Amino acid sequence: MNNKVAIQGIKGSFHHLVAQEYFHEDIEVHECLSFDKLVESLLDKTCNMAVMAIENSIAGSIIPNYALIDANQLHVIGEYYINIHQNLMALNGQRIEDITEVYSHPMALLQTKEFFKQYPHIKLIEDADTAEVAQRIHENQLKGVGAVASYAAAKLYDLNILGSEIQTIKNNATRFVIVQTKNSAIPEEDINKASLKFELDHKRGSLATILNVMSDCRMNLTKIQSLPIIETPWKYSFFVDVTFDKYSDFVKAKSVLEIMAEHFKVLGEYKNARI
Repeated sequence: MNNKVAIQGIKGSFHHLVAQEYFHEDIEVHECLSFDKLVESLLDKTCNMAVMAIENSIAGSIIPNYALIDANQLHVIGEYYINIHQNLMALNGQRIEDITEVYSHPMALLQTKEFFKQYPHIKLIEDADTAEVAQRIHENQLKGVGAVASYAAAKLYDLNILGSEIQTIKNNATRFVIVQTKNSAIPEEDINKASLKFELDHKRGSLATILNVMSDCRMNLTKIQSLPIIETPWKYSFFVDVTFDKYSDFVKAKSVLEIMAEHFKVLGEYKNARI
């Protein structure tokens, strides 16, 4: 069986840390510099599973990833939350006054923009991955260039941390989902969370009716995200996460929602990582 796990980014990235912590073993990772490449690695069977960031407590949902999961018929089989600690790093011997450019993933720059207001001489430049920038600085011995990345990346690529814990909000967490092309096979008694997708007619109260059904079936709504349907202007798909105590309650809710909502789809049934 292929146990290779796809990650967005390279070793030392937060995706890599999640893969290590979630699977609790020395796993073989497949590095992908985009989420599109990550999905491709699942579809062509290079990898059996993938780790995908889906939302951040500061920056919100990573909306394109919802669309990728849906469009490519992927299944969410698990989730993992990790506290994000962002750090400014550069070559050994460099001072923060020497840094003129800092490269990182757009999400990392968004999470640290308050810190960089203190240093107007530094230009912030978006890049594909946090750890990949750290690796590039190390390999090319780039002076005057910094990266925003994890402690693990600094250690892995022998960089000096010039600013520690520079994220604006210290309690900064990202939720990751574990996806694969086949549905999960975990026992029903372990399933207490699900990710769903549906569409609704343009009728007054249609969304409220659906939410009432979930409430009546003892579903706790933990997330709702709308996404425009490109082919139908001003119509939206809704992606929701629900938790529940009894799987039988979810089965009941599912049977009603299948009738009431258009294009109802279960994206995944898995274990709630927040308990």
